[in-house]
Amino acid sequence: MGASAAEHLARRVAGRHPELPETTAGTLRLDLREEGRTEHWYLTIDRQDVGVSRSAEEAQLVVRADRDVFDRLAAGRLHLAAALLRNDLTVQGDIRLLMTLRRLFPGAPDARHPRDAAGDGTR
Repeated sequence: MGASAAEHLARRVAGRHPELPETTAGTLRLDLREEGRTEHWYLTIDRQDVGVSRSAEEAQLVVRADRDVFDRLAAGRLHLAAALLRNDLTVQGDIRLLMTLRRLFPGAPDARHPRDAAGDGTR
């Protein structure tokens, strides 16, 4: 099993992310619920730099889910869009930032780039 969501956020999300669009900026709050408690993670994105802290302050996008859902996202066993469509998580605010969040969580361990799967060799 991969890292938990808390480990992923604390160790792998903060810092520079060249895969993010240079024009991306905003704030996100992740609310991880477990046994009646909520753990808050606050992400500040400024171009390709991501800051991570523990805060419950207001953000442009708030994503709420059970800790297990975030753990599966961090392990690459659940895709963010699939979780949203199945109502495993809820969002409030600027949904455009959700696609940025998707890039901060790993993909499935056995996933391949579409060009590699198509075999066109351009990658």
